[in-house]
Amino acid sequence: MPNPIRMPMDRFEKKGPFDRPMFHIPDLDVSNVKRKYLDIPYASISTSQKLDIFLPETGEGPFPVLVQIHGGGFEFGDKRDIHLKPFLEGIYKGYAVVSINYRLSGEAIFPAAVEDVKAAVRWMRANSAAYHFDSNRIAVCGGSAGGNLAAMIGVTGKTAIFDNPTLGNIEFSSEVQAVVDWFGPMDFLTMDDQLITNEFGHGDHNEPNSPETRYLGSPIKEIPEKVKLANPATYIHPGIPPFFIQHGKDDFLVPYQQSENFAMEIRKKAPEAVVIFELLLNASHGDPKFETTDNMEKVFSFINNYLLNSN
Repeated sequence: MPNPIRMPMDRFEKKGPFDRPMFHIPDLDVSNVKRKYLDIPYASISTSQKLDIFLPETGEGPFPVLVQIHGGGFEFGDKRDIHLKPFLEGIYKGYAVVSINYRLSGEAIFPAAVEDVKAAVRWMRANSAAYHFDSNRIAVCGGSAGGNLAAMIGVTGKTAIFDNPTLGNIEFSSEVQAVVDWFGPMDFLTMDDQLITNEFGHGDHNEPNSPETRYLGSPIKEIPEKVKLANPATYIHPGIPPFFIQHGKDDFLVPYQQSENFAMEIRKKAPEAVVIFELLLNASHGDPKFETTDNMEKVFSFINNYLLNSN
């Protein structure tokens, strides 16, 4: 199991079966970042609709943008928790790093979170000049629930689906140029069977109190069509941006087949698309192996290839 500071991103500590007391993920100290704008609203429906902006110490840009979407089972987590740390290194590589909050399942159910992250990307384009963004070069990154949301932006960016006009800037696109998905849940209804196959025992994703049930608003076994709507694979089409997908082979919360099958669906439905899928052996959910120097070099190499080396 990860140590206490690296708790899995999509669960609380359990007192008993499916009884989840709230767990607080430690915040990241960003006081050393010289150029930053914190808690900027990108929409006005909820106080959750805020983002943080971190800019390189020098230069006026426009900077390519790295958007980080936090995990937490769609029900907890924060834009400034410690999961931002590896991606915040982007400011030293020439990126503007934007970390976003979104409405969690206790406040609003699906598709509110998807609508929010897309609205945040539109806001970035609408305010690109004020914050030194290059609106033609945006990558989204996320782990666990954040991986699902990053993938959703990737596969729906060229369409109007989940573009809620009440959230503003509807005349701007939510399209992105690259996606990094770490161990995101995709097809909620298959996770428990996959965990059994992987010899991790019976999971709790299908239970009435599961994070996925809370996210969709009803027990997921009773709403298969809504589960399908929350699955990024539903929206794969030719022309999607490049995907870099990583998953731990020993993930005991979100089985690795979620990413493996998603990558296979991309290759089948969008054969021209770039999709890199890597399985990290001996890595669990939210494992520190994802954030090692060597692995982050691979992540940034992928992003650089499509943002820094693009026209």
